[in-house]
Amino acid sequence: MGSEAGKDKKMEHRKFETIRDARKRQNGTDPLGANSEIARKLKQYYDDIVSEKIPDRFTSLLSQLEEREGPSSTTEKD
Repeated sequence: MGSEAGKDKKMEHRKFETIRDARKRQNGTDPLGANSEIARKLKQYYDDIVSEKIPDRFTSLLSQLEEREGPSSTTEKD
């Protein structure tokens, strides 16, 4: 997915959340009450972080680590 398409999707999602939150407040069904704005902003912040692209260097380091651990670590059972 291109970065522009991802941004558009994220903006549309936020727009939907804002409309949904406004309706909840109007209907008096907002379970968080006064904390709803804080919760909304925290969720928005979390969504932004989760949607960030993993740097190529980090991906490379993870691949190197998996190679060093070998196949025995993937077949171990808990």
